[in-house]
Amino acid sequence: MSPFLPLERSTRHSPVWFVPFDEYAERVRTTGVTVRLERLTDTGWLPLDDVAVRTPSAALAYPGLGRRAEPWTARPLLHRARFTAPGHQPLYPADGEPFSSDLLAVEFLVHPYDDTHPPAAATVPRLVRLLPSVSFPYPPGARTVHGVVLDAATGAPVVNALVEAEGLTSRDGAAWRERTLSDAAGAFRLALRWEGEKSDADPGTETFRLRAVERPGRSGALVVRLPREADRRHVIEIREN
Repeated sequence: MSPFLPLERSTRHSPVWFVPFDEYAERVRTTGVTVRLERLTDTGWLPLDDVAVRTPSAALAYPGLGRRAEPWTARPLLHRARFTAPGHQPLYPADGEPFSSDLLAVEFLVHPYDDTHPPAAATVPRLVRLLPSVSFPYPPGARTVHGVVLDAATGAPVVNALVEAEGLTSRDGAAWRERTLSDAAGAFRLALRWEGEKSDADPGTETFRLRAVERPGRSGALVVRLPREADRRHVIEIREN
């Protein structure tokens, strides 16, 4: 658990503010999130002992990170933060950025500062979306489909692929989307809480279109029909588009 920071103003010089967001529950997650901080050095990423503190607005911050006695003699340093939460996998690309499975942390620059020389860059809160993992504790009765994401050419599992389905509700036409990430074995389990497409020819069947993305230009798709394919192990093959 992160230490609680009672005064929001104490974080005015934090180089980052992270807001963990549970996408399945559609709310900010206030407990159970661990952040590991690292700094890039000439020999690679160095783990740091800095502990994130939680603000009253549920952000995770690092007040004091970058503080120097003579900041004008130092240069900005690249850091990264990696998140863990039971039953979840973090989605690291920011909203609006293309997805890539090899992005495994949030990277950011830490600018040096002191009491009379504030940081050179302003900070805005960064939403970090937490998607359900294969081990996510879905509530009893929740409808899910499972399977694996594979490379179409080699048959190798695709790790950390983004698997999603989307559509419109039949009642009011509201858009819905469900997302998850494949694990180290390429396995996924995706919730399908909303109804799929229906046809007059087969009114008892709902059709869902799943899409898996490894990175821009590499994706795969699959059609799932429920309920008859509910227990099938679905295979999504990734190929160049």
